[in-house]
Amino acid sequence: MKNPKNNIELTGYAGTDPVIIDFADNKKLARVSLAFNETYTNGEGENVANTMWFNLVFWNANVKLVETVKKGDLISIEGKLSTQSYETKNREQRFSTEIIVHQVEITEK
Repeated sequence: MKNPKNNIELTGYAGTDPVIIDFADNKKLARVSLAFNETYTNGEGENVANTMWFNLVFWNANVKLVETVKKGDLISIEGKLSTQSYETKNREQRFSTEIIVHQVEITEK
């Protein structure tokens, strides 16, 4: 691998309507959760369904890409992973990973 990249592509269902926040200087932020089901067979031969959840973040001009999304819409996204750390009131170190979305396609409404 010559040029490693921070790139992720996912297709799943919007778990929420977008939450859009307007900031000063015409800056915007939108947040949407994305879910998809993954199934596998465990060691006992049983089918197991596991729902995976991802937090999507859209900034500024990219907010327009998600304004019409509704909970339950099938969407495909492309973006990059972003992880932040923070400290709780109890002084515990926690981490949060989000996907900063650059492209979105609403596949099904």
